[in-house]
Amino acid sequence: MKIRILLADDHTILRAGLRMMLNAQPDMEVIGEAQDGRQAIEEAQKLQPDVILMDITMPDINGIEATRQIKRILTDVKILVLTMHENDEYVFQALRAGASGYMLKEAADTELITAIHVIKIGQFYLSPTAQSVVIGDYLQRVRTGEERDSYSSLTEREREILKLVAEGHTNNQIAERLVISPKTVDTHRTHVMDKLNLHSRAELVKYAMRRGLLED
Repeated sequence: MKIRILLADDHTILRAGLRMMLNAQPDMEVIGEAQDGRQAIEEAQKLQPDVILMDITMPDINGIEATRQIKRILTDVKILVLTMHENDEYVFQALRAGASGYMLKEAADTELITAIHVIKIGQFYLSPTAQSVVIGDYLQRVRTGEERDSYSSLTEREREILKLVAEGHTNNQIAERLVISPKTVDTHRTHVMDKLNLHSRAELVKYAMRRGLLED
């Protein structure tokens, strides 16, 4: 089955080039295009793609906000931010909004094909620039003790729920497994996010990976 892709970028020529390249892949198909954030949200709801390639700087609604709104509606869709911006704040904004990957347009060749395959199976893909930003932030937090101290503030139940959420279990599945109500799971989950200063499931998964919680 082909990976169904939506292109969201305000540059017509770039979209045409991406469409040609992606449709040449035996396992990929561009099923739609959008020239601004609002249209990206509408097309995502209508077409239900597997993957969205999302520009940041677009008219009407920018790519970060469009990503946030789409992920709120379509939790399973994978969004790869494809941009000219190397700005570290954009990297974190994209990940917080729910993006599964971040890469620069200048790398949009074979690296893009790899990135799409990686995020399609639920993993994260960061360009070397984005990786250095994320690692730098992590090392800074380790040096200041924030990384260690925040995890130690979690209760045993909160650590348990952190691991289960990061593994992809829903609130109902966790509730059934721990024999508690879904509402209680949601409360614990909110406490975990607050204590660790995380703003999305993507950030929570990244945190769990850094802590080695998913290696069992």
